[in-house]
Amino acid sequence: MFEVAVEKVFAAGHALRDYNGRCENIHGHNYRVRVLLEGDRLDGTGLLVDFLEVEAVMKTVIGRFDHMFLNEVAPFDKLNPSAENMAQVFYEEISRGISASPRENDVRVSQVSVWETDEMRATYKA
Repeated sequence: MFEVAVEKVFAAGHALRDYNGRCENIHGHNYRVRVLLEGDRLDGTGLLVDFLEVEAVMKTVIGRFDHMFLNEVAPFDKLNPSAENMAQVFYEEISRGISASPRENDVRVSQVSVWETDEMRATYKA
């Protein structure tokens, strides 16, 4: 099994709905997102997936949220913008972007992690 990881960072604000504490107030984070991909075999070039392809998909997905107030951007206008929910949304959207590209080998997103701080992260994996 081969694994590839790509990370991107972005800044955004949010306020957790129905949270009894300070995080219910508007505040921001410098988020870090790591996408882990896996597959059983490499393509003819010797790659599981091109890092640049993954980076482009991540930029498209994450770019919608960069320097935004997440509570006002779909799907987080309805879905609570927790790190856990962000990890699941990014997993689903990045998975769609990766699977849309034709390739000679099978590769899939295995998990997405979202860090709110250097010490705190949430991970979603199917």
